[in-house]
Amino acid sequence: MNRTKVILAAIACVALAAGCSDAPAESVRDATTSAADAAIASAPAPVGDERGALIEDQSLAETAAVSPHGPVTARKLVYRSTSGLDGGGTEVSGTVFVPPGAAPERGWPIVTVGHGTTGVTDECAPSQYPDLLGAVGMVTALLERGYVVVASDYQGLGTPGPHPYLEPKSAAYNLIDGVRAARAAVPSTSNRWAALGLSQCGQASWSAAEHAVGYGDGLEFVGAANLSPAADLSHIADDLGGISLTLPQQIFLPMLLAGGEAQHAGLDPANYIRGALADSRETSMSCAPQAAERKWDAAVQITRADSLPLTTADTDRMRAWLERIALPQQRTEAPMLVVVGDTDDLIPADWTRAAVTKACALGDVIALESRPGEGHADPRATPGAVAWIADRFAGVSAPNSCPGTP
Repeated sequence: MNRTKVILAAIACVALAAGCSDAPAESVRDATTSAADAAIASAPAPVGDERGALIEDQSLAETAAVSPHGPVTARKLVYRSTSGLDGGGTEVSGTVFVPPGAAPERGWPIVTVGHGTTGVTDECAPSQYPDLLGAVGMVTALLERGYVVVASDYQGLGTPGPHPYLEPKSAAYNLIDGVRAARAAVPSTSNRWAALGLSQCGQASWSAAEHAVGYGDGLEFVGAANLSPAADLSHIADDLGGISLTLPQQIFLPMLLAGGEAQHAGLDPANYIRGALADSRETSMSCAPQAAERKWDAAVQITRADSLPLTTADTDRMRAWLERIALPQQRTEAPMLVVVGDTDDLIPADWTRAAVTKACALGDVIALESRPGEGHADPRATPGAVAWIADRFAGVSAPNSCPGTP
């Protein structure tokens, strides 16, 4: 493959996780001040019914989500949640979608989804865009099954405070509290829920499964489908030292470092990136459509040496940080589906298989599906994941790929 095709493939690979869009919808709230950010960061943690409590709830006139059964209702929400960084209270925005027709007798089952990587700044909150920055396909597939769908933006995207990119507890709490917020906004929703995630949200949905019993008390969790999940990225530190990152991984590295900055004071991206990769850092973290051409210009200039850590200590520091946020962290009490693309060059399938092996050792029930010829976050995996979720709501026994099971 020539270099032009390699670069196009790299940008497309990251874009599958990031999504893209042309026109933002009206934002829930205006830009906030640093004083407001500090107030949110120091807010007490929500407890009991405060978790998922609605702060804002407004009708959303424009949405790309559709259903073959009639018009879809969409509402934009801001709700209370908990930060995994310090355990304090935070605000999170998102969107809830309701299928057409009357709710079932027991209420609408609900599926909570996040989104793949969009960026780390406020304009990257998917709820500001009719197509959720590319995540609307998963929403539509779930609406067709007759589920209420709540799509979280995650902490710090469109709301005060930094976005703790890939910090798993925050993401889990955001998804679970999204279920609570959706139930408050749509009273005909049941307490039975599932999670569906892709890439960054594949990690979020996995983590939500781990916290469904404790943090998700009062709700009935049936399972999580995790597609191309960013479960354990600590292996990237091994490749950093050998300058052997793939181009998609290099393009992704600035956002990974931004997540590290939000979680660890004093982390300096300059210790890990330089050259064209450092010069294009802000562009690579942007989700604005006009950034696409600038991303191409930057990608053609990136060299292997642009992602070489300054010292061995820097490599070890990154490895330790990524190991702390890696999954699994605890056993899940409901089944999971984990899907990997065999040609994924952003999050290699072997990294995810190793995480599944660890989860199996904890006693998890996991159906591991490897898809030949598919790369990162391939949308062809979505229909099977939605069918797997439908079986969990229907009470069908979950398949299990873990050793020692029937």
